[in-house]
Amino acid sequence: MSGNPILQRPKNFFLYLIFSSILVFVYFNLVIYDSKISQITAITDLIIFNLLLSGFGLSFWFSAKYLSIENVNISKIIISHIVGYVLVTIIWLLIGYFANLSLTNDKLEYDSFFIGTLKQRIIIGFLHYFLLTSFYYIVIYYSSFQEKIIKEKELKNLVTEAELKSLKFQINPHFVFNALNSMSALTEIDPKRAKQMIIKLADFLRYTLANNDRQKNSLSEELKNIKLYLDIEKIRFEDKFEFVEQIDETCRNIEIPSMILQPLFENAIKHAVYETLDKVTIGLNCKAIEGYLKISLSNNFEGESHKKGAGVGLRNIRERLALIYHQDNLLEVKKENGTFTVNIFIPLDKNI
Repeated sequence: MSGNPILQRPKNFFLYLIFSSILVFVYFNLVIYDSKISQITAITDLIIFNLLLSGFGLSFWFSAKYLSIENVNISKIIISHIVGYVLVTIIWLLIGYFANLSLTNDKLEYDSFFIGTLKQRIIIGFLHYFLLTSFYYIVIYYSSFQEKIIKEKELKNLVTEAELKSLKFQINPHFVFNALNSMSALTEIDPKRAKQMIIKLADFLRYTLANNDRQKNSLSEELKNIKLYLDIEKIRFEDKFEFVEQIDETCRNIEIPSMILQPLFENAIKHAVYETLDKVTIGLNCKAIEGYLKISLSNNFEGESHKKGAGVGLRNIRERLALIYHQDNLLEVKKENGTFTVNIFIPLDKNI
């Protein structure tokens, strides 16, 4: 903000015109109204002195800006403005006096008029300088406050974006690590299945990279990605699990945070499929309910499976949901009757 905001912003310029008009009215009543000079001399005096005031007033911005209340000692500010007022008033009076004197036909009459109204002029100069300077300080403070709010919002958005990316990028390495371990084990046992797994993993990573910059994706697109993941795990576990989905068609185009479902399926595989000899059913249910898209993922388990909760996976999801939707109650975990269920709630009114 290097220039005068009066000249840069129409609203401020309009306020400045109102202020100048009020000052003209005050000047007329204090200086001109009861004067005995000719009408032409009075009008000339009014115009010249008020044009000079308006011109000088624009320069007061710089003194208000560089004598900042936040950075300069208050006593120094007061002294500087008093000196500034005295200098500006003297210059204003001298220029106005000689300009009017050069235009009038009766110099003695104008001398008498000028000296007789000198006190009123000094008062007007004082009002003009300090009221306008105060106005500038208000404009500077308000502008700085607005800029601070904008910068804080931008910084907050950048921090949030960085946190979201950090949380999102935790997912792929975690999954890739598990997948590579599985491929390593299959390489010696069943090279053919290991090759299939490599191809599926390549498809999964290609899809993930293509959508890497998107914070949100439609539910149907996310399910495509999930099915690529399950195809990979099917090669590893074959018939040890089955996937069943019940999804309302109206929900498929609703946007959800990308890769938000991935940790849920990883947990189901890790804590249920991997730790049991029986067949595991992984069920996905999606429906709109009371202003939210409710996504439920459940799986049956035996014994002490899921005893450690979901660790990093669920914590990751909870943090991402809180950052995106500014609510901390969008994740629900239930463990009852041999079934582990995770419910995610996506606010529909924020789905833009």
